[in-house]
Amino acid sequence: MIDHRQRRSALPEPDNRRIEAADGSEGTAVDTRLPPGVLQFIRTNLPLGPVPSVPEIRLYKASPESGLWRMAETDKQGFGTPYWAYSWGGGLALARYILDHPRTVAGRRVLDLGAGSGIVAIAATKSGAREVIAADTDPYALAATGLNAQANAVTVSTLYGDLTGGPPPAVDIVLVGDLFYERELAERVTAFLDRCLAAHVEALIGDPWREFLPSPRLRLLAEYPGLDFGNGTTAAPRSNAVFSFEPDGGDGQGSASA
Repeated sequence: MIDHRQRRSALPEPDNRRIEAADGSEGTAVDTRLPPGVLQFIRTNLPLGPVPSVPEIRLYKASPESGLWRMAETDKQGFGTPYWAYSWGGGLALARYILDHPRTVAGRRVLDLGAGSGIVAIAATKSGAREVIAADTDPYALAATGLNAQANAVTVSTLYGDLTGGPPPAVDIVLVGDLFYERELAERVTAFLDRCLAAHVEALIGDPWREFLPSPRLRLLAEYPGLDFGNGTTAAPRSNAVFSFEPDGGDGQGSASA
């Protein structure tokens, strides 16, 4: 996820380092900005289990007993909101859609923008994508993505940085789960997706109909009942949707409606 609470006056340039956060003993690079023991903390304190509505994928997810505050105490400057440790409705829907429609990504180069836990990237890899890059501005999210990919026996490349201010990388399709929860962030992401379309890069969005969705630009593909970030397991399921991001026709008429 991209944490809007960590905005800076000038957005950082993407680091472009691949930091697959798997077990360091196997020689996989780990972001050195993370305090020692982060990977082991996640393995030990965040239970690994199947994801609601996407049981084919297992993730390390926070529970009330996980004690994420202890991780925050060791890195007061770098530890942001741990969005990566929880399920988000748009990511759940987008992962479900990809697994149900593997031809969406099969044989293609895929970017998971604002990857969070990596659930969408993992679904794309399981569905036969040629290459999958999970990008996020939070190194903890990329560490979790690496561990989650390892737990699901897939390989996902990770890319640290905010890509929304520049051109799209050399991919065929961009997958965006849950990046429309704040106005300024939504505007940046929408502008980036416009540049993707201009470069002939397809874009799909997963979202539970949040306020700042660019609804006039969306074509509804599917809806799935499920939970969303902040909802407890006893909360009533809501509609988590998957959309295709469409070119601006200039007529102001949207294809998606709540």
